[in-house]
Amino acid sequence: MFSKSKINEPGPKQSGADNGTASSSDTKSSPNAGATMSNTTPSTTPKSKPAPSVLSSDLTITGNLRTTGDIQVEGTVQGDIRAHLLTVGESANIEGEIVADDVVVTGRVVGKVRGLKVRLTSTARVEGDIIHKTIAIESGAHFEGSVQRAEDPLSTGAPNVSASASVSSAPRTPPPSVPRPAAAGPAPTAEASKG
Repeated sequence: MFSKSKINEPGPKQSGADNGTASSSDTKSSPNAGATMSNTTPSTTPKSKPAPSVLSSDLTITGNLRTTGDIQVEGTVQGDIRAHLLTVGESANIEGEIVADDVVVTGRVVGKVRGLKVRLTSTARVEGDIIHKTIAIESGAHFEGSVQRAEDPLSTGAPNVSASASVSSAPRTPPPSVPRPAAAGPAPTAEASKG
């Protein structure tokens, strides 16, 4: 009256289970089979993070650098750099804009720095504005420029958007003290502008 489920019925699935049992017993008896199983495990796990790209102290690059990984600069870069983590070494000289999630400066940077986390060590020399979410400046660091906190410092125009909006909303007529061009007619008097 009751029928058995297909799981318990003998057939191809049962023999496949038997083969699985046989292969697991073969794995236990064969020393190489265990090594094969351990080799398959790392392929299923995510790959490890690649090592940072290192630009040595005798290297000079003219042009922009862009990566989603990490860069350690010890040489000279004349151009913009965009990376996940940028480490500016003590002998490094960068002339251009830096945009990175994490920026650690121990060398010289001339240009704007944008980063979620920016750190200037005691040997850092930065000439330019820094836009950051968090910043740390060690005693002895040389910094000339402005520091501005932003929720998203990596977006390239966020601080300027509000400034340009306020400028565009300004009235287009010049103030009364500024003379108008000759084509516009005579300059208004102080009494007329107050009225």
